[in-house]
Amino acid sequence: MNFKQIQQLIKFVSKTDVNEVTIENKDFKINIKGRSFSNDSSQSLIQQTLPPPQIQTPMIVPEPAAPVVHTPPQTTIPDSDSSNHVTIKSPIIGTFYRKPSPDKDNFVNIGDEISEGQTLCVIEAMKLFNEIESDISGKIVKILVDDASPVEFDQPLFVIEPN
Repeated sequence: MNFKQIQQLIKFVSKTDVNEVTIENKDFKINIKGRSFSNDSSQSLIQQTLPPPQIQTPMIVPEPAAPVVHTPPQTTIPDSDSSNHVTIKSPIIGTFYRKPSPDKDNFVNIGDEISEGQTLCVIEAMKLFNEIESDISGKIVKILVDDASPVEFDQPLFVIEPN
């Protein structure tokens, strides 16, 4: 089960009346507890037990000199009167940063012309900084998230007017 499938399962459990889901196979066990009707809490609990040491699951480990994983962004065209605008959405859950480090300039600002493959921001997830790159060329119309803010999977980040 990959990360995206786990996210979809969490989203599904949170939107239904299911209280708990447990999935187990030889490599892992995942337990997702949804909302309880007697408790108004909206948090889900994910518990994953690691496989025994002799069973290795594939992991992406960045090189110590460059701890950055390139994650392609998801783009959609919003349902609004600006039908030529494209929205760049977060491909992962994490913390949104507009700068590569606190002492550097922002990757992009409103009004900037961008090219395909240009880094727009980074999202920190589990101590890894994932560069979010544009898959289109155009002009930044809106930046929808504040710096150092948490973002959800599929949350809109930027609105771009394509060239």
